[in-house]
Amino acid sequence: MKQLSAALPGPTVMTRIRLALVAFALGAPSAVASSQAAPPIEEAELVRRLAAAVDSLAANGQFSGVVVLAKNGASVFERAYGMADRAGSRPNTVETLFNLGSINKFFTATAIRQLAAAGKLDLDATVERYWPDYPNRDVASRVTIRQLLAHRGGVAGDIFAAPPGGTRASLRHNRDFLPLFVGEPLAFEPGSRQAYSNAGYVLLGMIVERVSGEDFYEYVRRHITEPAGMTRTMYIASDSLPPDVAIGYTTSNPDGTRSAESRPNSEMLPGRGSAAGGGYSTARDLLRFLAALRAGRVPGGPPAGIGAAGGAPGLNAMVEGALPGGYDLVVLANLDPPAAMRVARLVRQLLGATD
Repeated sequence: MKQLSAALPGPTVMTRIRLALVAFALGAPSAVASSQAAPPIEEAELVRRLAAAVDSLAANGQFSGVVVLAKNGASVFERAYGMADRAGSRPNTVETLFNLGSINKFFTATAIRQLAAAGKLDLDATVERYWPDYPNRDVASRVTIRQLLAHRGGVAGDIFAAPPGGTRASLRHNRDFLPLFVGEPLAFEPGSRQAYSNAGYVLLGMIVERVSGEDFYEYVRRHITEPAGMTRTMYIASDSLPPDVAIGYTTSNPDGTRSAESRPNSEMLPGRGSAAGGGYSTARDLLRFLAALRAGRVPGGPPAGIGAAGGAPGLNAMVEGALPGGYDLVVLANLDPPAAMRVARLVRQLLGATD
């Protein structure tokens, strides 16, 4: 399963979000819209135009999912569209669980920053300090934790492939993704440039385990989602999905071609998500995350003005915090990108926020 960043609407939105992730990973201030700025639109008109736009997109088959817009922590627009399960005629609701894609990288980066703040990890140390027998010696001896966080380590590899002798369903734990890239040579000199690296974040998840002594998924639950009150955020095995999960629908084929009709993306999913992405959450839980960041309940977390996106066949998710006027936005879709990004872009334009 390939990520569809190229299918997202223009480079500016994704560039801004990836730069925000890099800035957060490096501990630098993130450039976000000021929640104190007055938007150029009244709230009633904002809600009216948002509802009309998403209604139209849903009617044309371009949106299926949930949109929640909140101001100062209180929802002003909250609506679900389309079907979570077409075969079972089960509609999406505001409590439906959606695959977040790469939004989970913010949890991984937060875990690393927490361990660094606790003195258990040096961001400028190389991988070998925490994994002396890491199988790829070139990576271990030359790539630092900070470079992995900022996608500057040169760690290459396709985590969307099937493991040797197995299928995508065989990937049941973060560690199971390692054989997909561990033998790959560095794509470039570490630190010399930036290239988005899912493999690098899988490696960071393994380092979280080695440094903390906890299972990666358990660490995220105990130190990030639980303190934030996110009771509906989890990494779920693809063969044990609860009944309130949105099934993703895609026109993308495993060979990279496109179909005229969409179908479930089940065969393209791994057995479980990884430190690079693939966990599940709800729109309301993501709003709780933003509230927890503002309240300081998640040490090492990103600023509340976070801009985060995830996209792959059959899934697209978007979180925007601290938009002008004090608005937060969560858009979750069980369709191919740019289903959620299109809605988020509209809201930013209505609020006068720049990319």
